Amino acid sequence: MQRAAVLVRRGSCPRASGPWGRSHSSAAAEASAALKVRPERSPRDRILTLESMNPQVKAVEYAVRGPIVLKAGEIEMELQRGIKKPFTEVIRANIGDAHAMGQQPITFLRQVMALCTYPNLLSSPSFPEDAKKRARRILQACGGNSLGSYSASQGVNCIREDVAAFITRRDGVPADPDNIYLTTGASDGISTILKLLVSGGGKSRTGVMIPIPQYPLYSAVISELDAVQVNYYLDEENCWALNVDELRRAVRQAKDHCDPKVLCIINPGNPTGQVQSRKCIEDVIHFAWEEKLFLLADEVYQDNVYSPDCRFHSFKKVLYQMGQEYSSNVELASFHSTSKGYMGECGYRGGYMEVINLHPEIKGQLVKLLSVRLCPPVSGQAAMDIVVNPPEPGEESFEQFSREKEFVLGNLAKKAKLTEDLFNQVPGIQCNPLQGAMYAFPRILIPAKAVEAAQSHKMAPDMFYCMKLLEETGICVVPGSGFGQREGTYHFRMTILPPVEKLKTVLHKVKDFHLKFLEKYA
Repeated sequence: MQRAAVLVRRGSCPRASGPWGRSHSSAAAEASAALKVRPERSPRDRILTLESMNPQVKAVEYAVRGPIVLKAGEIEMELQRGIKKPFTEVIRANIGDAHAMGQQPITFLRQVMALCTYPNLLSSPSFPEDAKKRARRILQACGGNSLGSYSASQGVNCIREDVAAFITRRDGVPADPDNIYLTTGASDGISTILKLLVSGGGKSRTGVMIPIPQYPLYSAVISELDAVQVNYYLDEENCWALNVDELRRAVRQAKDHCDPKVLCIINPGNPTGQVQSRKCIEDVIHFAWEEKLFLLADEVYQDNVYSPDCRFHSFKKVLYQMGQEYSSNVELASFHSTSKGYMGECGYRGGYMEVINLHPEIKGQLVKLLSVRLCPPVSGQAAMDIVVNPPEPGEESFEQFSREKEFVLGNLAKKAKLTEDLFNQVPGIQCNPLQGAMYAFPRILIPAKAVEAAQSHKMAPDMFYCMKLLEETGICVVPGSGFGQREGTYHFRMTILPPVEKLKTVLHKVKDFHLKFLEKYA
C-alpha cells in the first residue's frame, strides 16, 4: 500500500494489463495505427441539396427580408466591430415594424396582456377595472384559465364572438362567430385559404390574380403552392387606382394558360398606399360575381387612412349593401391583424379572417387544415381581442386609449404628407399621395449608365440603386422589383414609421444620395 501511494504521489502508476497481457496504451497505439492505414472514405452525400429540395420552396422569394436586408445586417455587424462607415447606424426603413421604429405600445392593450400573462396582477390596484374585466373574460375561456393552454383550432370562442361583434359594429351588417377564424397574423390566414383554393394541372391549374405592385407574401405563397400568378396592374398615373378594365384584360389573357379562380385585393394598398373608393369596391365585387372568382380582401391597414378625401369601406359591408344576389353568392375571405393600424403589435402574431359563403363541406376541410397546426398563439388571440374590444365611452380607460390612438394615427398622417411633399421636391423622384397604410412607393429615375452598371453586377437596376443607398447612407429600403412594377419603371418602398425628426433625416439623406447618383451616372 505504501509503494502504491508513493507511485501515485509521483504521478507514475503501474500500467494495467489488457486481457492478453498487453498494456491498454500499447493496444490503443495499435488501434490508432490500424486506422491510419485504412483507406479514407469520401464524405457521404447529403440527402437534402439544392437539386433535391422542393423546387416550389426554392422558387419562393420575399423581398421585404431579401438580399438587401441581409446586407444591412452585415453592415450593422461591421459597425459594431468599429469599422468606419459614412454613417453611424443602419436605419431599417424596409419593413412596417412600428415598435422597432420607436412607436409606443397602446397602454390598455399591454395592461390586458400583462394581466392575462400573469393573473396574480388581477388583485393589483395599479390596473384599471375595465382591463381586468377583459382579462378575466379571456382567461375564463382558456383551458386551466391560462394563456399557456391550447385553444380550439378555430380560436378561443369568446374572442371569435368579440371579432364578430366588432365587424357588426363596423359594417352595420351581421357577422357570425362561426365564420371567424383566428390566425397567426393575417399572413397565416391568407396562406391557408390559398392552400384550399389551389388545384388542377396544366391549363386547369388555379390562377391567382394579384395587384402589381403587390405585397410579396402573395407571390411567395403562389410559388410555394405551384399556382399560377396572374398580374393585374394598378394605375400609377391615377394614384394607383384599381381599374376593372385591367382586371378584365388580366383574366382574359390568363384563361389561355390557367383557370383564374382567386382575386386578391389589398385595401388600403401595400406598398402603394391607395384607399379604394366605394364605387371601385362595388365594381370589383360585380366583376368577381361575373367571373366566378373567390375574393380575398387584405384589410390589415383599415385604421391607417390619412387623406381627408378617403374613407375605408370593407368588402364585407359593400357586398351586403349590393343586395342578396351578391351577398349570398360571392365567396369572400377578409383579413385583419394586430400588426398594423395604431397598435403595431407585430410580435404577438395576432389576426383573424372572416370567410363567408363557404360551402359547408369546405368549412369542415378548412377546420381540418387549421387543426394540423393545433391553434394560433393564444397570446396573439388575446391581443386581437383587445383590438376588436377596446375601451368604450364611460369606461375608466377610454380617454387615455382614445388620446393614444389619435396621437399615433395623427402622427402617421403628418409623416405621410411630409414624405410625399419632400420626395416630390427632388428631381427624378415622383411620389403619389400616401392616402393610407404606412409606406411610400416613389418612382425613381435611374439613368441608362446606372442601368448598365447594374447589369454588370447582375442586379435589377432598382436593387443596384437601393444597395448603393444602403452602403452610402445606411438607409435600408426595398427595391420596387421585389413588389412588381411596370416594365421600364423603377421604385422603392420605404416605411414612414420612424419618428418625425429621424424621418426628416432619412428623407434628406435620400435626396442628397439621389442627386449624387444622378450626377454620377448622367
